[in-house]
Amino acid sequence: MPDGAPEAAWPDGPTGSAVGMAIADEVQRIGAPVRRWAQTQRHEYSRGEPRPLAGDLGAMGVYLGLVSAGAAAVRASGRELPDRIPVGDAVLLAVATFRLARRIAKDPVTAPLRAPFTAFQGPSGHAEVAEEVREHGGLKHAIGELLTCPFCLAQWVATGLVFGYATAPRATRLAAFTMTLVAGSDVLQFVYDAIQNGALDPSQAADVDTAGEDDDQAGRHAEQD
Repeated sequence: MPDGAPEAAWPDGPTGSAVGMAIADEVQRIGAPVRRWAQTQRHEYSRGEPRPLAGDLGAMGVYLGLVSAGAAAVRASGRELPDRIPVGDAVLLAVATFRLARRIAKDPVTAPLRAPFTAFQGPSGHAEVAEEVREHGGLKHAIGELLTCPFCLAQWVATGLVFGYATAPRATRLAAFTMTLVAGSDVLQFVYDAIQNGALDPSQAADVDTAGEDDDQAGRHAEQD
């Protein structure tokens, strides 16, 4: 330091690192009651079962974030939201939501999407599979439950279709129409399968009625004995 230069005046208080540690300690002190309350609620809710409450909370946060981002994008684009949605479009979107949610959650073809979070258990119904979550209590548990639950996925699928309808109605109608055709085809497949199994055969229907009567008689005899 040159002669005669004024010496730097250092504060007598704590250094920056000490201030940071003090702030962190204060945050932990304030947050401790909140953490204890959250742990108590989780314990009382789960009753010993490994429920992914933190993961579910994260999924809700992601959903709200995506909805907020989508709403901001629609607003920035300057597009006007429709005043009303025709009944035909509403039915189209509803059927497409049902079919697409089930396609993601139960279809064997979409199993690679679920494989990192689930384990195969066996077939379930026509052209569907049954799966269980691989890990319990964490984020992968929450994602696995979401991906294997068509009722849960319907919320996400419907939201995506609504945003698509607001920004690109023609393309969204075409996509929804495709999934609606698939759903209609599924119904026809079930009807055809029932016909092949003799649903329209009067003799088989009579056999079913006879078997039901025999079961009723056996039940009455058992009650009398």
